[in-house]
Amino acid sequence: MEWFTAPDYWLSRLVFQRALATVYLVGFVGAALQFRALIGERGMLPVPEYLRYATMRRAPSLFQLHYSDRFFACCAWGGAALSAALLAGAADRLPLWTAMLWWAALWALYLSIVNVGQTWYAFGWESLLLEAGFLAVFLGNERAAPPVLVLWLLRWLLFRVEFGAGLIKIRGDECWRRLTCLYFHHETQPMPGPLSWFFHRLPGPLHRVEAGANHVTQLLVPVLLFTPQPIATAAAGMIALTQLWLVLSGNFSWLNWLTIALALSAVDFSPLTGPHPLPAAPLWYEVLVIAVTVLVLALSYHPVRNLLSRRQAMNRSFDPLHLVNTYGAFGTVGRVRFEVVVEGTDERVPRPGTVWREYEFHGKPGDVRRLPRQFAPYHLRLDWLMWFAALSPAYARSWFGGFVERLLDNDRDTLRLLRRNPFPDAPPLYVRARLYHYEFTTWRQLRATGAWWQRRYLRDFLPPTRLSTTDAGADAGTDVSTDRV
Repeated sequence: MEWFTAPDYWLSRLVFQRALATVYLVGFVGAALQFRALIGERGMLPVPEYLRYATMRRAPSLFQLHYSDRFFACCAWGGAALSAALLAGAADRLPLWTAMLWWAALWALYLSIVNVGQTWYAFGWESLLLEAGFLAVFLGNERAAPPVLVLWLLRWLLFRVEFGAGLIKIRGDECWRRLTCLYFHHETQPMPGPLSWFFHRLPGPLHRVEAGANHVTQLLVPVLLFTPQPIATAAAGMIALTQLWLVLSGNFSWLNWLTIALALSAVDFSPLTGPHPLPAAPLWYEVLVIAVTVLVLALSYHPVRNLLSRRQAMNRSFDPLHLVNTYGAFGTVGRVRFEVVVEGTDERVPRPGTVWREYEFHGKPGDVRRLPRQFAPYHLRLDWLMWFAALSPAYARSWFGGFVERLLDNDRDTLRLLRRNPFPDAPPLYVRARLYHYEFTTWRQLRATGAWWQRRYLRDFLPPTRLSTTDAGADAGTDVSTDRV
């Protein structure tokens, strides 16, 4: 079937596959380096405990069959190795069916991690990676020309990512309709980057231009993805440029980079590269791709219904395999920034004059003189959850107590998630957490003090707490079995 393939998009496929392999690599490496403290056998939310009530039907995963920290590490590092090989182009040297199995193995491995990751993996970009990864299985390799249907499904995914994000904003916070949300967003976003301070200090009219351009890019431009070339290429280019702007202004894991990869899959590079003849697709491949297309369109019913709903949900999966999902971000923008600052002391009895030493995180604001760092596309999961904890203790109910216990024990795996441990020789006797209001300094304050932030103490998040040999009652926000002062 001549209509089935699009040889002119061979470079588009190549760029998308290499970018997707890079994101997979980052995801697997992050899982390997962080899992022991988060979901390991002795983690804050252990996988074995979760699997006692999460069935295979609810959370399909290889770890339903067997779990150990060693097995998880093998899966994560194995996924990283497979991703690196795909990034190097290994799949293009294999038969078509073998390359498809390779991509399918990556998808199955990462799905297994996400489905036992609990709150640490409850982010929209996890589902986005899985949905894009599933479609990549059927995109083929150099042994066959790119299938038109899968290329259209990638555009359909990109459309839902952008259009869903645009609708959730228009329907949500009124500041998006007033074009004023970016007066606050760069300061209150979950994890600012090194340029966020400068973005925040842009003139107000330019912030309004940013917000207006965002609406155009997310609500109007995605429709143009389904128009003939070169209009579709121009639309994809506008989306990619907008995503690069977001990359510069903050840290959003691999959300922006994967969206850029999806946009590049819609770009027609043939005017630059010329013809690139490829073998015709085998019949079994054509039948399989058509079947998958029908499946995706059928599963799109709930995401489309969600898009049209006045009660649109953000970042929701409608099936445990994360095949077709709904997306969206920042339907509500915070006006002020709260931060939970965690401190410890080695004094036996805390008093008003006790010296408390602060734990420093890699990405979360803490030291007011430290410029925020760039970590995306790497995902600092603990830092992100600390942002949610500052919004409400309810977000931290399931894990914060375990985090504090591990600090009181100087747990090696937990401390590896932090930038600095103020107690390298012996664990602290008490740990406490305090809630602060953070805001960016002004130009004058920055020049005078060298501080990027200023902060003001609000209240205790967790009172001074120590390890106990008995289970003491815990407060409603942490569920930690410790003694408190």
